[in-house]
Amino acid sequence: MVRMSNNLIGILNLVTFLLSIPILGAGIWLSHQGTTECERFLEKPVIALGVFLMVVSLAGLVGACCRVSWLLWVYLLVMFLLIVLLFCFTIFAFVVTNKGAGQSLSGKGYKEYRLGDYSNWLQKRVNSTKNWNKIKSCLQDSKVCKSLIDDGSSTPAEDFYREHLSAVQSGCCKPSDDCKFAYVSPTNWTASATPSDTNSDCGLWSNDPSTLCFNCQSCKAGLLDNIKHDWKKVAVVNIIFLIFLIILYSIGCCAFRNNREDNYAWKRQYP
Repeated sequence: MVRMSNNLIGILNLVTFLLSIPILGAGIWLSHQGTTECERFLEKPVIALGVFLMVVSLAGLVGACCRVSWLLWVYLLVMFLLIVLLFCFTIFAFVVTNKGAGQSLSGKGYKEYRLGDYSNWLQKRVNSTKNWNKIKSCLQDSKVCKSLIDDGSSTPAEDFYREHLSAVQSGCCKPSDDCKFAYVSPTNWTASATPSDTNSDCGLWSNDPSTLCFNCQSCKAGLLDNIKHDWKKVAVVNIIFLIFLIILYSIGCCAFRNNREDNYAWKRQYP
């Protein structure tokens, strides 16, 4: 008689196998239909995730339902390594996102962001020219500044200063408040006669909609602020997923023990 733990592992891995099919399909679709560098960047990780889930779930499904002990052992080993890696990543995510926050400005609805406020590890990632060129291309493709550009010159200065801009919009789509540029429209500013000596971003600003402040340190900082909040959400989800994996691993251990007991009983009955 098949034990309950074997049935449960089989059902859970069947569900995982079915979920891996659309994930793998999405990766293959991106490889053929992806038009931007950002979409092409996602292609390989999505395909790898789909294949990984498919192979591991098949190992767990066959190992539990067909009582193939060595397959179930491989499944449990992979699960154990996944639990360790996920635990380490969760700790790492909390550590590298512990620093950094936007600076509130008097009379402004948006905040300003400084790259030096964030962790050194994150700073190194965005300060790499190769990395930033790819990230910048993704930001431009996503048209993060499109809503501000579409407003044109119809937004009065006092209304714009009250806008609650996202971290990326504040860092990439307008010049820093330090520059003291004169407002013309959300993405059109007149340079000050006495530019700031303390903020190098002032010399990088351009009214060209394809350039704006995408080369600025504030743009990198705005992106890191987004990453910081996203990673914290991911870390919380990881904790929930870790609990699920530990429960699944425990059930898998019971199924593995059942397989060994059944195999041993069969060998005693049919020597």
